[in-house]
Amino acid sequence: MMEPQISVRDPRDPVARNCLRAYEAELASRFDDGFDPAQSISATDEEMTPPAGLFVVAAIDGEPAGCGALKFHGDAPAEIKRMWVAPSARGLGLGRQILAQLEVHAKENGARVLRLETNRALREAIGLYRSAGYREVAAFSDEPYAHHWFEKSLEPQASQA
Repeated sequence: MMEPQISVRDPRDPVARNCLRAYEAELASRFDDGFDPAQSISATDEEMTPPAGLFVVAAIDGEPAGCGALKFHGDAPAEIKRMWVAPSARGLGLGRQILAQLEVHAKENGARVLRLETNRALREAIGLYRSAGYREVAAFSDEPYAHHWFEKSLEPQASQA
């Protein structure tokens, strides 16, 4: 297996669209009450396109295997949206690599804090976010599908002497 390639893509790109459809289908099958993107906090094409945000696709051996997006809000925390890894690519560390890439892009775009919300059914995602340094915080959105809200500072931490 080759090293995954993670690249910024236009969310309107057919490969990106396929990833977003797979993300939505998986959430619909895993959430207790299904998933309707129209009821969720928005992540429109415009919001996932520079300068408002960006969308990444991860590919393994040339095949799309995951995605993630950022929404920028000026000085306010940036948001991670649409994180997904194909079932066939799970357990390979791809989610962690996508998350790390999104953090790099967020820093490059001036974000000092990243936020995300997730559903209790996504246990793997919750574990990933916690192990990557995200801490659970009080609800900061009215996302109807969220049970957990996370935040991570992108500022360098002062070293402990």
